[in-house]
Amino acid sequence: MNLKLLFICLFLAVLLAPAEVYFFFAILKGENDNDEEDENSEWLFDIQEPEGLCHPNPCHNGGECREKGKRKFKCDCPDPFKGKRCEKGPKICKRGKCGRGECVLTSAPPFYECKCKLPFLPPDCKHYSLCNPNPCKNGGQCIQDGNDFDCQCSQGYRGRFCNVEPNDCFVDDGESYRGNVSETENGDECLYWNSHFILERGVDPFNTFEDPDGLGHHNLCRNPDGDIMPWCFFRRGRKLLWDYCDVTECPEPTSQEKTTKTNPPTDDVPPEPKPTDAKPSTTNTPTKPETTEATKPTDATTGAPPTPTPNTTVSQEEFATCGQPQPKKSMARIYGGLKVPPGEIPWQVSLQVRPSQTSQPFSHICGGVLIASCWVLTAGHCIEKNKDMQVLMGSLSLNSEDSMTQTLDVERAIIHENYRETPIAVYNDIALLKLRGNNGVCANETQFVKTACLPNSQLPDGMECRISGWGATEQSDYGSNHLLEANVLLINQEKCSERNIYGSALAQNMFCAGYLQGGVDSCQGDSGGPLTCQESGAHVIYGLVSWGDQCGKKFKPGVYTRVTEFVDWINAKIQQTSR
Repeated sequence: MNLKLLFICLFLAVLLAPAEVYFFFAILKGENDNDEEDENSEWLFDIQEPEGLCHPNPCHNGGECREKGKRKFKCDCPDPFKGKRCEKGPKICKRGKCGRGECVLTSAPPFYECKCKLPFLPPDCKHYSLCNPNPCKNGGQCIQDGNDFDCQCSQGYRGRFCNVEPNDCFVDDGESYRGNVSETENGDECLYWNSHFILERGVDPFNTFEDPDGLGHHNLCRNPDGDIMPWCFFRRGRKLLWDYCDVTECPEPTSQEKTTKTNPPTDDVPPEPKPTDAKPSTTNTPTKPETTEATKPTDATTGAPPTPTPNTTVSQEEFATCGQPQPKKSMARIYGGLKVPPGEIPWQVSLQVRPSQTSQPFSHICGGVLIASCWVLTAGHCIEKNKDMQVLMGSLSLNSEDSMTQTLDVERAIIHENYRETPIAVYNDIALLKLRGNNGVCANETQFVKTACLPNSQLPDGMECRISGWGATEQSDYGSNHLLEANVLLINQEKCSERNIYGSALAQNMFCAGYLQGGVDSCQGDSGGPLTCQESGAHVIYGLVSWGDQCGKKFKPGVYTRVTEFVDWINAKIQQTSR
């Protein structure tokens, strides 16, 4: 009887305080889910039978790589990091810790701080106050609007909190911008650069975050990677996104001002000093890389020029090298494929189509990879009949073209003779696109347009490679306007051919890559795009996005066309067409 009475009391307690009970369990569930995910990652990583070497170092966060036997490795992780590749940092920012605010990582105890979204108040962002104190800057008036507020700004000021001054603008690509805009073009509030959403993967939160690119403990728009204008990260729910900011470009100086600036200084008048935050002249205009020995990229381990994997018979006379990206700036602190620096994947192209003999706009359908000035490699299932085709290269965004972009018509599409689709798989899924050009030259080599190398050997299982594309994401079934990238592991062929994964559907000229626990995968719109791996200091096109069972599903990694099986076919078709 006493036991029944206890259950009744507990049931009544839940009915009387549902919000508090739910919130309490939500926090506990968030913590437990993270712990279970860590354990699953460990054993799922083990059954993928990872193999690989220590060059380049696969360990994150300063981990030291030690070779075990001929082809396996182990990462020795510094405190407090752990995981097979030292990729797991301490889980400081638990769900619910900062209420209606953002948890940011700091380098001093307690190693986090809550940044509240007004009108919620520090320290934990769980209580709010409207217009007291006044959140509006620069003399702005706070006007209460129900449970929210608006700022009525003084003349010339703008932004949600009137924090943007009248002369707040950027010059050139905005690399030197140090203004106060903190919203995207669509009105999303920027995340702090030290937000745990940005730093939780692959970055040591115990190091200070300020750097010369203007990043730090703030949420102001910046351009740390040499993109076309200032940008920032934002989030929707638990998803991290990025976009360009609502910041204006500074007006062009008048012709008289230009003349004054370009006049050489005389002996009597000292030259005008440059402002301390001015953008270095070497980064103002991207230039075509020189091919002299003195300017070739060097191998980070030996200091000697890297030896790219040869493209066998494919002519590279028009391009100085293959597989050698020259990104404007490295974004090593950002992982997970959210932001690709300009020039980081210069062989990525967008295959676009429209109905034949129409003036309709072209639309993106697939990815592709540039392997020579006039040749693009893509998936066979991307080729559609009765369609005009073009490729766009050199740009990171599909909704805006700039000086980096090159757009070329497709003169001819060549699908593999044994291409075949079945209800469960796509076989010999490869095609060549011949671009239209002049005198054998189509695409021009720049910092943002380069070729990937063709492979000449198999690569070890467990090696970490990279996929990229504008494919569908969890935020948009129709794709992303910004180029995305992600790291994936080459999965053991025997493992991927097991019955609970892909069984007999997996042919020898295909392979799997990704993570068996799911979450990171190529998707629709990425088809035909590159999977590249580093070999001998160069990026080699090892796979083409082909097919899979949904996107990011557990035990259903992406399936890729194994390019090593088609190198002879590629060379033969190019030679036949060039005669």
